[in-house]
Amino acid sequence: MYVRRPAVLLTLAAIVLLGAAFVVVVAARQPQWAGATTPDTGTVQVATAPDLPAVSSPAVGALFAEGAHYCTASVVHSERGDLLLTAAHCIHDGEGGGYLTGLTFAPAYHDGVAPFGYWTVSDELVAPGWTASSDPDLDVGFATAHQVGTTKSLESLVGANLLATGTPFEQSITVTGYPNDSEAPAVCENTTSKQDTYQLRVDCAGFPTGTSGGPWVTGQNPETRLGTVIGVIGGFEYGGDDPDTSYSSYFDTDVLALYRQRTART
Repeated sequence: MYVRRPAVLLTLAAIVLLGAAFVVVVAARQPQWAGATTPDTGTVQVATAPDLPAVSSPAVGALFAEGAHYCTASVVHSERGDLLLTAAHCIHDGEGGGYLTGLTFAPAYHDGVAPFGYWTVSDELVAPGWTASSDPDLDVGFATAHQVGTTKSLESLVGANLLATGTPFEQSITVTGYPNDSEAPAVCENTTSKQDTYQLRVDCAGFPTGTSGGPWVTGQNPETRLGTVIGVIGGFEYGGDDPDTSYSSYFDTDVLALYRQRTART
C-alpha cells in the first residue's frame, strides 16, 4: 500500500493506517450548498493566460513543502476569497501528529511555472476525528492562502469552485491532481460511485503519489474550468493504493461544519 502523499513528508510524523471498518447506517441527506454563487468570470484572468495548459483549472494548484510539490489543493468560494481545500492528510499527520508547516500553494502550476506566484498556506483546519484517529471518513481539510505584497484575493485572480455536501454518490466529475513525478496536472473525467457509506470512488488512470487533495468537480464550465467540488482524493487508503482508482471521503454535514468553522474566523 502506498499513500498519495510522498514518503518524504510522512517521516514528519508517524502515520497510523486504519482498517476499512465503516459505519453502515446513515440517514438520507439533501444537498447543502456551502457557496453562494460562482465568482464573476470576468475576474478569472487566467482564462486567457497563454502559458496555461488547456486542460488545467486555474483554481487548482500544487502544494509545496521543502521546495517540492507533494499534494494538490484548490480554491473554494469564501467571502474573503482566500480559502483552500485539500485532503486532511496533506496538511495534518493525523493521530499522534500535528499540522504541517512551511507550506506554499501555486495555483495553475505547470512545467516549473507558477503563473500566479506562490501563496503562503496558514490557518489549516481538519476535523477532530482526523486528529484523534486519522478517520478516513474525515480526510478533508481547509486552509487559507496569502501572498506578501498582493492586494487582491486569490479567488479574485483565479476564481473558485463552489462546495457542495450531501450530493448523490453517482455524478460525472472532472478530477485534477499533480503527480509527484510530473510538472503538469493529470486530469480525468468519469463518473463516481459509492465505495462505502462515507466514501466515494472514481476510476481514473494516472493518479499516483502527489495527487492527494485533488478536487472532484461537477458541472465544470468549459471556459472558466470552474464548477462545484464534491470530493477530494483521499479517504480510503489515503486516496487509494492503485494509481488508476481514487477515493474521497463523502462530503456530508461534518465537512459543511468544517467549512463554516473556517470561513467564520475573525
